[in-house]
Amino acid sequence: MKLKLVLASLAFAGLGLNTYAAEKPAAPTEQPLVQIAILLDNSGSMNGLISQAKSQLWNIVNEFVAAKKDGKAPRVQVALYEYGVNDLPADKGYIRFLSPLTDDLDKLSEQLFAINTRVSGSEEYCGWVMRDAVDNLEWDKSDKTYKAIFIAGNEPFTQGPVDYRTVCKAAIAKGIVVNTIHCGPEAEGIQGKWKDGADLADGRFLIINHNAVAAVPAAPQDKELAEWNVKLNGTYCAYGRLGAEGLARQNVQDSNAANASGGAGVLASRAASKASAVYQNGSWDLVDRAKQKDFNWATIKDEELPDELKKLSVDERKAYIAKKDAERADIQKKIGELAKERDQYITQTMKKDGGDKTLGEAVTAAVHEQAGRKGMSFEKK
Repeated sequence: MKLKLVLASLAFAGLGLNTYAAEKPAAPTEQPLVQIAILLDNSGSMNGLISQAKSQLWNIVNEFVAAKKDGKAPRVQVALYEYGVNDLPADKGYIRFLSPLTDDLDKLSEQLFAINTRVSGSEEYCGWVMRDAVDNLEWDKSDKTYKAIFIAGNEPFTQGPVDYRTVCKAAIAKGIVVNTIHCGPEAEGIQGKWKDGADLADGRFLIINHNAVAAVPAAPQDKELAEWNVKLNGTYCAYGRLGAEGLARQNVQDSNAANASGGAGVLASRAASKASAVYQNGSWDLVDRAKQKDFNWATIKDEELPDELKKLSVDERKAYIAKKDAERADIQKKIGELAKERDQYITQTMKKDGGDKTLGEAVTAAVHEQAGRKGMSFEKK
């Protein structure tokens, strides 16, 4: 039985005949764009890899919280696939598409935490899942956009009927960098052509220990960050058909973060993401929606509003949302300050023992180098 490790986000299941569109904001944006697809091997012994992805998702997102390009914070879209899935048929490549390129981070987290780790595995077709991601995700056409695939696994990169060399060349022709993350010894990854795949698409060949547990110490700011996170949730004003669903999803993903490996630290990282510009919920939150350029109160029907707004005039509704927005800004500022203190504490107390690299560390290292070549700068921690 073969064990594969696939780390990448967002992939498509099937033969790659359909295009999966990126989720688009309700209003146009002039923000610089970052697009990352994470392809996760979920066969057999990849439990550790999936656990790392769940516990380090928000750390990866937070790398872009203080990032800037031309003085502007980026909009971050992430896609997610799992491959080597033994309950899917061979003619579908043992691949499951989980999420399109999206900036709805709660939906992404929902899909990630819904992944069931397998007791056994199937064939791990790296070339096939990459082809689906390259061909079917809605990649931005601008050469100024940082576009990258991260694929993680431990079986030979050559498995399956789709030639990885053809796919990697097609990826870089579209400006999509392919980073390969081998879960195992470096020599084995080189022999299995993981390094060759990265070389063909201007990416990095990375080695991780997928069974390593990230050693993040508890920080004195964790408890207070959790408390402010609850207050932050209180500033959301759910509306429309997606409102109740979005609010419930937000709370569930808070719980998932709190119960992931690393618990309080994962929730603290999620709170930092939620307090930043990368966390946007205009599809269901009226506070975020009201800030978008095409928003018009006249288009909002009374039945779409929460009960507390239905009885108010338009001017009173505007004042209510403005108050919520100001309250949220104050809470976000406090969370941001605490998050910086927490980062400094962890940096100072964490021992750099040269231990095994994990998924989050591998992705971060590649992102800084490659997005930097696109003119993006990252705040030093």
